[in-house]
Amino acid sequence: MKKITLLFLILIFGNLAYAQEKLTRTEKLTATSKVWGFLKYYHPQVAKGNYNWDEQLFEVLPKIETATTKNDLSKIYLDWISSLGSIEECKKCNQKSENIYFNKNFNLSWINNNKLFTSELSEKLKFIENNRYQGESNYVKFENKKVGNLNFTNELIYKDLDWNNQNLRLLTLFRYWNIIEYFFPYKYQIDANWDDVLIEMIPKFFNSNSENEFHLAMLELVVSIDDSHAGFVSNETNKYFGYYWIPADFKLINGNAVITKFYNDSLAKADDLRIGDVITKVNNQEVEKIFKQNEKYINGSNLARKSNNAYYTIFNGSSDSVNIEFMRGDKTYNKTIKRYKFKEFGYERQKETEKFKILNESIGYVNMGILEKQDVSEAMEKLKNTKAIVFDIRNYPKGTGYAIAEYISSKQNDFFKVTYPDLDYPGKFIWRNGTQCGINGELKYKGKVIILVNETSQSHAEFTAMILQTGDNAITIGSQTSGADGNVDKFEMVGGYKTMITGIGIFYPDETETQRKGIKIDIEVKPTIQGIIDRKDEVLERAIEYANR
Repeated sequence: MKKITLLFLILIFGNLAYAQEKLTRTEKLTATSKVWGFLKYYHPQVAKGNYNWDEQLFEVLPKIETATTKNDLSKIYLDWISSLGSIEECKKCNQKSENIYFNKNFNLSWINNNKLFTSELSEKLKFIENNRYQGESNYVKFENKKVGNLNFTNELIYKDLDWNNQNLRLLTLFRYWNIIEYFFPYKYQIDANWDDVLIEMIPKFFNSNSENEFHLAMLELVVSIDDSHAGFVSNETNKYFGYYWIPADFKLINGNAVITKFYNDSLAKADDLRIGDVITKVNNQEVEKIFKQNEKYINGSNLARKSNNAYYTIFNGSSDSVNIEFMRGDKTYNKTIKRYKFKEFGYERQKETEKFKILNESIGYVNMGILEKQDVSEAMEKLKNTKAIVFDIRNYPKGTGYAIAEYISSKQNDFFKVTYPDLDYPGKFIWRNGTQCGINGELKYKGKVIILVNETSQSHAEFTAMILQTGDNAITIGSQTSGADGNVDKFEMVGGYKTMITGIGIFYPDETETQRKGIKIDIEVKPTIQGIIDRKDEVLERAIEYANR
């Protein structure tokens, strides 16, 4: 009996100790970010814009700092919520919705975290969820409801941001984190759990010791969502990587940098750089190691796109020279080469003018990056007698997909499904059927349809490829695409720094994902080092080979 009593007492006092466990600063700030963001989008009085919500955060932060236990913390939140006014019953909220929801992003389970919140607070937050704001929010609305674009409105930008202001640094993190939490359609695909990202980033924002540290934290935060549409650039991030460039572009192959072109032929020649040189080390550090060290600062949905976006992290620096180790043929060399400000190259991207042509007398070729809608009928007429047409989408097309589909498809086709954010229930997304492409009737173009893609095929390029894939005789050749399908939501972070996210979810009709994965590939072809040396377009060559079968 004594043993049972003792065990009972241990359990009781153990629970009491747990209830009074001291909270860390990171735990308190994590909770505050979530409560602040939740109230911003859910509480009727806040979502209406009745409060300066940034100032509300600044006022509550000193109180949060003084809290030591969950009871202290919960009381601060409860008092805060009480000060915001009454909440009327939401009859619409309790009615069964006709929407078909995509719920992989939705997560309010943190409300029931009994380490941080008392049962009273959890019940209060649940009540707000069940009686959430309905109507046009002060902070987010559809800019174009037809395509799902969001406009994040009425946010103070703080153009003259003082990085020393700890409150503004935390606001930067909290605001961005909650936008992703409630309105990013692919949150569930992020490599790191989004809650864990918040926990990891709080010390970096709270303890930034320099403006550069703060800006790198912002860059890391944006990169962490694994979205090729996302990006962040500032003078401080540019300074970190350096303003001096080598006069050559490159492609990462097997962890090494293979030179593919020159920004300035004469400057490259001066250091005897050649197309196909395989650079293995930079300043005695392996290229692959440099990439991995900087990967947290390189945006991209997948490794293919990150590798393409790594250009400024490998060779850039603050000095006008850099040492490289490189392979040419079967020999390894080591030398120091010059770096320059990019403007010194006088570089101009070569303008392509030939929208379509015939290859090898029998194969059509269409440059989708410059073909306009008004050109489609002429192109298809000129190429109608070819045995195949190659549609090159290793670029950014100009809205020609639907028009082309009418020539290469003999029926109307579903080619995508889409998820839109439900602004009446932030965090949830609604399934909708996409538009169809093609027309019912006799097939106008009866030859093979070959679609070329690679890591530069992004967003509308991926969407266009999905349209053309519905063709009766279509096949896709190339390598993994950028994995950033859908539209783009633009907004400004604190300080006026511009960034973007993918705004809607795009899936194949069978709900196969395109984000991060890229579109479906039938025949994979990647450039080789020898192909680069020989100035070959190996993807196009494979397409021609397929056309000639």
